[in-house]
Amino acid sequence: MIHRHRAFGSFAALILTAAAAVAEPAMVYDLGGKFDKSFNEAAHNGAERWARETGRSYREIELQSEAQREQALRRFAEAGNNPIVMAGFAFGSSLQEVAADYPDTKFAIIDMVVDQPNVRSVVFNEHEGSYLVGMLAAMATDSDTIGFIGGMDIPLIRKFACGYAQGAKAVNPRVKVISNMTGTTPAAWNDPVKGSELTKAQISQGADVIYAAAGGTGVGVLQTAADEDILSIGVDSNQNYLHPGEVLTSMLKRVDNAVYSAFSQGADLETGFNVMGLANDGVGYALDEHNAGLISAKMKASVDAASADIVSGAIKVHDYTSSDSCPVLAF
Repeated sequence: MIHRHRAFGSFAALILTAAAAVAEPAMVYDLGGKFDKSFNEAAHNGAERWARETGRSYREIELQSEAQREQALRRFAEAGNNPIVMAGFAFGSSLQEVAADYPDTKFAIIDMVVDQPNVRSVVFNEHEGSYLVGMLAAMATDSDTIGFIGGMDIPLIRKFACGYAQGAKAVNPRVKVISNMTGTTPAAWNDPVKGSELTKAQISQGADVIYAAAGGTGVGVLQTAADEDILSIGVDSNQNYLHPGEVLTSMLKRVDNAVYSAFSQGADLETGFNVMGLANDGVGYALDEHNAGLISAKMKASVDAASADIVSGAIKVHDYTSSDSCPVLAF
């Protein structure tokens, strides 16, 4: 039986004796919690896979406020945990400070680049995976109108939306893409009620397929889409199971692979800039028993061909974060 030391609430509980903590990696989840059924949960799944395969334990904490970011990193570093992995761009400024103070500790940050010699910065080509699910949305729509609902309005989420619109318009140049963001603060990641409201608003404008890239907020999008009998698209984790036959697919962002890799390398973690895309199983789309009836053989063949063309360079998907603009979608 695997025993894991879990840390919730008091930061005093994070500190173990040096001997007990030396060999253990640590995982710090972003706001929204490790069971958000999306981004954080993907990170959790990677940590759990490592624990099952190795029989070893790890430390973890779910943040309750922004103020805890730096505290959590410092507490784990002081306790001797190595490496320390964090899920989310919002850890960037805190890690910049903490990594410099603990040069013998390895850190991995997902969705942000921190230029420190003891940090692995993992970023994803979300625009590539979003292009594929955009193609599927355009092939599935009956109204020629599809939607996108993002969480916090930041360039990273616009990157998802832009890739989605490009894929859709590659299939059908006439398709209309409605785009909304949930908010401009971190609370936008965990507001399923607002997600539901935005879904209903997009349905009223004719959308019959809606892609949610909004963390826990997306749970409200997928629920309302199912209630209103339209299709949805999940994100990060495979969310097809949440509403079988109603979720067209999920854009897989393999945060689990990033965490698993970091934990596996341990204190010998290879640092530097790390990009995960279609070419190295960093992104993709989900096909399983829950959505097999929604994806025809022709749809799958088209998307798989496009995936190969993206990997080869035959198809170039514009990255919103490279220019803060999107050729096919206005924000």
